Amino acid sequence: MAKRDAPLRWDRKMHQRLARGEAAALGELYDRFASLVHGQAHRVLGDDRAADRITRDVFAHVWEHPDAYDPRQGPLRTWVATLTHRLAVQRLRATETAALARGGPGTTEELESKVRHASVAARADYIVQSMPAPLRAALELAYFQRRDYRQTAADLGVTEDEARRRLRLGLQLLSTARHAGAPEPPGAPPGYGGAA
Repeated sequence: MAKRDAPLRWDRKMHQRLARGEAAALGELYDRFASLVHGQAHRVLGDDRAADRITRDVFAHVWEHPDAYDPRQGPLRTWVATLTHRLAVQRLRATETAALARGGPGTTEELESKVRHASVAARADYIVQSMPAPLRAALELAYFQRRDYRQTAADLGVTEDEARRRLRLGLQLLSTARHAGAPEPPGAPPGYGGAA
């Protein structure tokens, strides 16, 4: 249990430091989560400059509103990822809506489909990055290296039953990325769950 509490302890301390206005805390948070934020924003927006802007916006929001995070609701990582997702989807929707208003190609339905697809892809990426290493390793072997469950078991040094269990759990976690009506993760900013 102490092992599981360690990250939450770090989250609570970081939250306290941010609430006190410690610039060093923001730097530490940035070092820890900037690649996650930028990667997730890029996955939604498909553009480095737009992902850079979202990254700045996310950390500015965290700095200006540290009280928006409640450590009792879940990990800081989840809150930051959820905030990133929300801001990136808002930016994508605004950019694409403006393009449609200027007479760009596509329809409103195509826009919403694009937003849903980008949102699901970003959530799936986050789920894979966040899942326990044994599940992630099994999925990577089975789906990226095209190993069957027997080969996956041999590569991981586990029983075939354990390989099947890991694959099943990993796929169950991934399937939650597609559910538009999925419950919001703990600490999610308003509007995260449901349809993006």
